[in-house]
Amino acid sequence: MVIQLIRRKKRLSKIKKVKEGDGHRLKKPWLLNMFTRSLFHVEITNKDDKKILYTIVCKYFVEEPRADLYKDGIHIAYSKLPAAFPVEDGFIEMENGGYGINRIHYETEKEGIYSIYPDKRSIRGGRLWIHKRFPKISSFIAVSAIVILLTSIVIGLPQLVETLSDIPWVAENIGTFESPIVMPSMINYAMIGAGMLAGVERTLMLRSHWLIDMETNHWDD
Repeated sequence: MVIQLIRRKKRLSKIKKVKEGDGHRLKKPWLLNMFTRSLFHVEITNKDDKKILYTIVCKYFVEEPRADLYKDGIHIAYSKLPAAFPVEDGFIEMENGGYGINRIHYETEKEGIYSIYPDKRSIRGGRLWIHKRFPKISSFIAVSAIVILLTSIVIGLPQLVETLSDIPWVAENIGTFESPIVMPSMINYAMIGAGMLAGVERTLMLRSHWLIDMETNHWDD
């Protein structure tokens, strides 16, 4: 009961951020769009047994992440992320992390939760196609990404602690720390790149995990 109340309160705060759309039509996706935005679809049947297609668009490389909602191709709403859009008999909710949308689903008033899948012409859709068509290759990619993230943290965390301990106040009040792991700059840069790719891969599969954002935060510092 307490958990449900907390979830409803969080959802209400998200709903308050939703703004009315301007009514423009959804542009037909083309090849370059797959590198500039995420595209999701969900078909919902209303009380009159009519099927309604909702499309969610989230652009990449923007200062303020937001989601745009289309109903049968018409722009009806938009919101900053994380977002919760009221729709027929429920809500479309999404969360974002350091690499973009990492969770999206449709939840009914009766608390039934349903997955929302990416457009097949998007990067996410392509990754999902690999997952379904070549499950062994997909599993190998997933395991590799997780191993890279873990390795990056194991190597980066001691170096981060050493850097923080060099701050005068920390050194005077807590003490200094010398990392047992010292890597050349080129290796550190390579780990940053590999960690970012691993984080992107997990996000493409809508796999939200603390490792994804934690890894990037360590190396960025």
